[in-house]
Amino acid sequence: MKIQTSLFGQLPDGSEAKLFTLENDNKLTVKITNYGGIITHVEMPDKNGNAENVVCGFDKLQDYISDDYLGSYPYFGALIGRFGNRIAKGHLEIEGKVYEMAINNGPNHLHGGKTGFDRRLWDAEPFEKENSVGVELSYFSPHLEENYPGNLKVKCIYSLNNKNELAIEYSAETDQATVVNLTNHSYFNLTGGKENILNHKLKLNANKMTVMEEQIPTGKIVSTHDTPFDFSEFKTFKQDLDKLPTGYDDNYVLGNEKGELKYAGTLKEDKSGRQIDVSTTQPGIQLYTGYWIPELTIDGEKKFGSYSGVALETQHYPDTPHHEKFPSTLLLPGETYDEKTVYRFSAE
Repeated sequence: MKIQTSLFGQLPDGSEAKLFTLENDNKLTVKITNYGGIITHVEMPDKNGNAENVVCGFDKLQDYISDDYLGSYPYFGALIGRFGNRIAKGHLEIEGKVYEMAINNGPNHLHGGKTGFDRRLWDAEPFEKENSVGVELSYFSPHLEENYPGNLKVKCIYSLNNKNELAIEYSAETDQATVVNLTNHSYFNLTGGKENILNHKLKLNANKMTVMEEQIPTGKIVSTHDTPFDFSEFKTFKQDLDKLPTGYDDNYVLGNEKGELKYAGTLKEDKSGRQIDVSTTQPGIQLYTGYWIPELTIDGEKKFGSYSGVALETQHYPDTPHHEKFPSTLLLPGETYDEKTVYRFSAE
């Protein structure tokens, strides 16, 4: 196993973003930049040993900060915070104080606001251990950044081992009551981008979901049994697509409220034989099949577009601050936010 550090590009303020290339002994390579904590590449072999990039991303920093990309921003591979997913109407009340957040997704607040953790330059320390290589990212989010209360110290550790496991470990501490919901927004395409994801098969360790109205939970949790949302056994995304005009963008309830690292689901694609198993300590997982991913022209070539990747975002439920019965996202002084997600890559 090895890790290499290189220059990824320069931001408009002159600061430099780095790229960390993690490689294990099985030809699995993961590339991560400290700009936005973004996973830019996961190069994994197929059943014949041919390695390809199986996440949506770019080779250059400039593409991540271009107006074209940010104009219909899909958050490729990014580390999302301070609060992943939506807060209804941007209205946040904590301990009797009201905070009005940026409205950046219809009438709601999404993924930490206009400049979330996905667009910050993180401090980075690469490491090599006996059983893993990785990078530790850290960021200080000051009180009232994007109007969230509290000075928040955040860490995210990405590590790769020879079991083909990419682990993402999040931690955070605050000096006053705030809300935290961190996730990673990688989009997977196990064909290496040669086809869309509609023939991919998914199985989820979940038989319930939060009912949504215009992407905000009503507070109800319902069974997915015998509905188009049922992934209790493997099925393709296209199987029930005729009932879902914009595909899936839904929060599944994993029933993991004790925060143990548990199996959450498996994504696979038959032609390549590639498979990803997801485990997490988080109570929910957002399935998003990427209907709104823009088509972009990169170096003269048209890329991406609807259904070019699928996101499996482990998380606390959307709009949790407005739902007392949902697992809490409140973080108090003296407490530590602590979550972990593991993606295990294989080919059969």
